[in-house]
Amino acid sequence: MANDAKTTQLQIRVSKREKAAIQGAAKRAGLDMSTYVLSRVLSAPAGRFRELIEATAGPAPSFALAELNSLLSKLSGGELREAVAAWPTIALTPYVANYAAAMVEYACGRRAMAPPAWTRSIVPLAEPVFASSLQSLRLHLLILSPAPFRRRNIFIDSTLGARI
Repeated sequence: MANDAKTTQLQIRVSKREKAAIQGAAKRAGLDMSTYVLSRVLSAPAGRFRELIEATAGPAPSFALAELNSLLSKLSGGELREAVAAWPTIALTPYVANYAAAMVEYACGRRAMAPPAWTRSIVPLAEPVFASSLQSLRLHLLILSPAPFRRRNIFIDSTLGARI
C-alpha cells in the first residue's frame, strides 16, 4: 500500500463543520487531510491482508501463507472482519486461493463470525491435496484436517496459529 502511486483522486461533499472537524483531527494526528482520511478508511490490517494475498502469487507462496497465518491469528474479531472484507483482484492458483480462503474461514470460525461472502465464490478443488506424499499419513490427515480445509479438498495437520 505504501508503494502505490497516487494517480487518481476522490472528491466527497462535506459540510463546513465536517471539513473543519476532519482538518482538526488530521492536524491532531500530525497528518495531512488525505493521509488522515485514507488511514481511517483503509485499515492497516486490510492493507496487510491484501499485500499478503498478492504475495501468494509470487514464486514462494508458502512464505506468504505463513505470514497470512500469523496475521489472521493475532487479529481481534473486529480487525479480522475489517481485514478480510474484500478479496484482492489478483489471479491465484486454485490451490492457493482455496488455502487462503480456508484460512480466513477457519479464523472467522474461531471468532464465531460468518466468513466474508467472497469465500463462497472460490470453487473448492476438484482433486484432494495432501500436506504429505506419504500414503501412511493420509488417514491421519483426512481425520484431523480442519473442516474449512476439508471442504476445500485440502488435507493438512496444522492450522491457523500452529506451526510445523
